Amino acid sequence: MANIDEIRAGIGAANQRATESLGALRHVRNAIEEAGSALSQQTYGTAQQDAEQARALFAAAAAKVDEVEQAVHVAMNAADDITARL
Repeated sequence: MANIDEIRAGIGAANQRATESLGALRHVRNAIEEAGSALSQQTYGTAQQDAEQARALFAAAAAKVDEVEQAVHVAMNAADDITARL
């Protein structure tokens, strides 16, 4: 069984990986937002109603990435709580 210092180090490593994932999620969200913006620019003024629906779907996808980011923060806080109790 690992000692307390090893457990703390392992939790720290897990949170470091989670922090890296947050950077990746920000990149993904930005790319999705750029895709939605590009679609809006290219379809501006068109009578295609599905173009607006597609833009809304890009916005919804970006919001889902935000939800994942929040979940990662919650998980990291829970891991920090474990470390604090050791």
